[in-house]
Amino acid sequence: MAFSRLLRASTLILVALTMTQCAAPQGSTAAVSGGTAGPSVDGDGFPVASAAPRGGIESQTLTPPAGVRAAPAPAPAAQAAAPAAPPAPPPVIHNAKPFATWVAELRKEALGKGISGPVFDRAMRGAQPIPRIIELDRKQPEFSLTLDQYLDRVVNNARVEKGKQMLRENRALLTKVAEVYGVQPRYVVALWGIETDFGRLTGGFKVVPALATLAYDGRRSLYFRNELFNALKILERDKFEPDDFTGSWAGAMGQNQFMPSTYLSYAVDFDGDKRPDIWRSRPDVFASTSNYLSKIGWKGDETWGREVKLPADFNPALVNTDAEKTVAEWGALGIRSLNGQPLPQAQTRAMLVRPSNGQGRAFLAYANFRAIMKWNKSTSFAIAVGTLADRIGDG
Repeated sequence: MAFSRLLRASTLILVALTMTQCAAPQGSTAAVSGGTAGPSVDGDGFPVASAAPRGGIESQTLTPPAGVRAAPAPAPAAQAAAPAAPPAPPPVIHNAKPFATWVAELRKEALGKGISGPVFDRAMRGAQPIPRIIELDRKQPEFSLTLDQYLDRVVNNARVEKGKQMLRENRALLTKVAEVYGVQPRYVVALWGIETDFGRLTGGFKVVPALATLAYDGRRSLYFRNELFNALKILERDKFEPDDFTGSWAGAMGQNQFMPSTYLSYAVDFDGDKRPDIWRSRPDVFASTSNYLSKIGWKGDETWGREVKLPADFNPALVNTDAEKTVAEWGALGIRSLNGQPLPQAQTRAMLVRPSNGQGRAFLAYANFRAIMKWNKSTSFAIAVGTLADRIGDG
């Protein structure tokens, strides 16, 4: 799962840029309590408090200086017609073998792995390499966002309010799931919100043709070939229709964007209908997310971390390393809470994180932060999940 999350980390940045921002006033704060399944204070003794949204970047319109007349636009007749740009060439697929030959060999291997011929044939019917998926796989971000820019877009006021609403609407179910897996509801809702906008944006590609495209292409064919076989195993075992088996261009599926291998390892049938349905069943979505987190070391009696203030002479060598100290030990080095008060003499272990290349805002990150990082190896993503969970609170 870590690889799949790395694969989508760059896409999160680009997607975040297109998200609609809420028109609610910026800069407001509100204290919130802990989640339904967790205490109202976190593991280091601090009350859980919301993070204030920071001002966004506004578009600017350039106007001529005062007293300077703008040059008039040339008359249409004087304008030279710009030559039409040539169409971009289709992306090159790194496989000299004809696709039909490759599929025939794939089918033989699939049957040897216990996948029936009818399941394979239905899933692969009409499949051809999808140029758009190759294009997306090749695409690199043209620029990156600072942490503040990322949080402004991913943890905006609209998403916070929707998260509170979703927690209230699903409180009984989330509480029941938390009793089984020990993951506080606010974190389940926060991950749900950031991954798919609470199930609204789950991806429109058919999973098997998407994975077949990436497996056929030679760049990372082994990884995607294995995920393709895993997807076929799901169709064989859980009897989904191939047309309903949809996800992202990279094969991440459902409302919590599990790769097929992750689905097979962690997806849960919580509603009792004999198969985990992370596309349509909220019980299965919430339980599968919670099961994953609980299996990778989630601590239900702790929070994720907190923002702190560093002393002016703080040793930068202690930042962004795997070295852990207790909260009390960090306090002895001069680190203080964001409001300037001393850190408590707590024994909770934490590492020190500064996402912006060791500059800017600093955070003490606890065990649950590491768990979120196993979901997606991006410090900004993990901070966003924690920040959104704090602001959602108890709904």
